[in-house]
Amino acid sequence: VAVLGSFAVSARRGAGERKRASNVVCNFSKESQLGAQAPLGFFDPAGFCENEEKFKDLRAKELKHGRLAMMGALGMLTQSLVQVPGMEDVPKDVTACLVGNGQVGFIGILAIIAGLEAAVFVQNPAKEPGNFGNPLPWWNDYSDEMRSREINNGRIAMFSAIGIIASGLYTGKPAFEQLGL
Repeated sequence: VAVLGSFAVSARRGAGERKRASNVVCNFSKESQLGAQAPLGFFDPAGFCENEEKFKDLRAKELKHGRLAMMGALGMLTQSLVQVPGMEDVPKDVTACLVGNGQVGFIGILAIIAGLEAAVFVQNPAKEPGNFGNPLPWWNDYSDEMRSREINNGRIAMFSAIGIIASGLYTGKPAFEQLGL
């Protein structure tokens, strides 16, 4: 879903007029951006971040994928403990989206995510990547420290989500049972 949303946003951006590179010297340094931390510093061995525009685009995608992975990992853990009424016959593992009412729920979630991606969470070029405003008015901390935490938590959540999926497919056990508790 996140991939489809990024294609939609890229297509919408590409439909507009292409900008020419100006002869203005840019003081952008990807090595000094949030997320560049010891011991690796700024990690881009394939050289994807050629300029500031490309960096901002990839950072926005990293944040979106990280946010999705945080929700997905928590959701996979929660679904192995709690089931919504009407989903009693749906398995509690990662194959839940392939069976009966699980398919309906999965398609509904995909539709909601696609709508939010296309209409609500559209990146404003005037703001830093991933800044869509404050969704929680009682929690107003948009400091560099909190933004670094979000990037790092999103990165580890991406590994967590893929680990839950891989181990669930390999063992056939729900996420909570993978913990061995």
